Amino acid sequence: MKIIIVGAGEVGFHIAQKLSEENQEVFLIEKDAEKIKRITEELDVQAILGSGTSPVMLKTAGIKDADMLVAATDSDEVNLIACLLARHLNHYILKVARVRNPEYLKETDLFSGDLLAVDQIINPVSVMVETVLNLISVPGAADVINFVGGRVKLIGIVVKPGSPAAGRQLLSFQDMEGKILVGAIVRGDQVFIPHGQDTIQANDLVYLVARTDEIPLGKDVFGYQEKEIRRVMIVGAGMTGAALAAALDQTKLHVKIIDKDPQRCAILADTLERVIVINGDGTDRNLLQEENIADTDFMVSITGDEESNVIISLLGKGLGARKCITRINKLSYIPLVSAIGIDTVISSRLSAIRAILQYIRKGKVISVAPLKGEHAEAIEAEALETSDVVNLPLAKVKFPKGAIVGAVVRGEEIIIPRGDTVILPKDRLIIFALQNVVPKLEKLLTVKLDFF
Repeated sequence: MKIIIVGAGEVGFHIAQKLSEENQEVFLIEKDAEKIKRITEELDVQAILGSGTSPVMLKTAGIKDADMLVAATDSDEVNLIACLLARHLNHYILKVARVRNPEYLKETDLFSGDLLAVDQIINPVSVMVETVLNLISVPGAADVINFVGGRVKLIGIVVKPGSPAAGRQLLSFQDMEGKILVGAIVRGDQVFIPHGQDTIQANDLVYLVARTDEIPLGKDVFGYQEKEIRRVMIVGAGMTGAALAAALDQTKLHVKIIDKDPQRCAILADTLERVIVINGDGTDRNLLQEENIADTDFMVSITGDEESNVIISLLGKGLGARKCITRINKLSYIPLVSAIGIDTVISSRLSAIRAILQYIRKGKVISVAPLKGEHAEAIEAEALETSDVVNLPLAKVKFPKGAIVGAVVRGEEIIIPRGDTVILPKDRLIIFALQNVVPKLEKLLTVKLDFF
């Protein structure tokens, strides 16, 4: 595919990096010369110095024969105008826009075919809020991703030393067959799709796919029991922190939000009913202790400063918070943060990549979720009538090594598959795949040419 990206900030840069790694033809437009220099030094993409709202620049990038435009600058207005121009210059191009202003997001007709005709909105704020709410819904999980409207959950669990699962081969989990499937294992910086002979080790991050009602079984098998979440502390009342507080304001949880800006706190105090708003510095040890950080179940460090988020999370963890979630956007920080003991990272970059991958994948792909380290994906796709995955037992389907079907959704029925499970046309599949086998997987999911 030929893809034009407008904006080389943190989100635009990493989208370009991801697409370049997949051998897509990428053109990136950016008006900051320093960012263009970084792009040309680090990525194999065509970088153009200029504005994404310039018809001349868009034409220079080849807008007329491009397949997709991704507008990912920090300005909603620039992104929307770029999409409007793209529609004018190429009626068939797919348009993806990063939009953060909630006032725009409420005007759903704005993005319809009659006006901007934006195909996909990237709203990192809503995705990050959803991520935190998912983690709260499954205490103890390192990662939670919903598929099929939440009926199927992908749960990442860190196997603690002494867990009954540590040291066991997957073949030994016979009581899980047909109920829960281990789809991927992250060990250090390596991700692999396991087979029955593989052994789970302590400190592995294991991804389970399960029906929502089978989650308690997964907890029992992996030997972790977490207390119910009651108290949440949010540090940072920016756009994301305020949105998270508003979402939690509708729950029965005891929630506090801390921010240094008195004006921002005053606005939140007027709009929130149950959440306690505190004007203060989240890096102040005494303040955290006064607010009973030791009794906090979830601490969410979500300020606009990554370094502060790391410090706040480490401080909260040291003072007794059960779990800390940290907002990090820089790719280089994520391995470091995990290594120093912070529980979970949320990232606007990951949410942006997730939003556009479904348009790049061949076949009828519904959603794509990059897993830890982005070396593997969980793909939700529909089985097409003439693809090579249907009407055969899974054991006979030529899935590439490094891919596995984790769940089959057939109407209201959710099937955790075995080797004799047969996929039917229009089944919805949850598939785990290593990044390097995705092209082979796409061939399986795509309609055969002889169908035409």
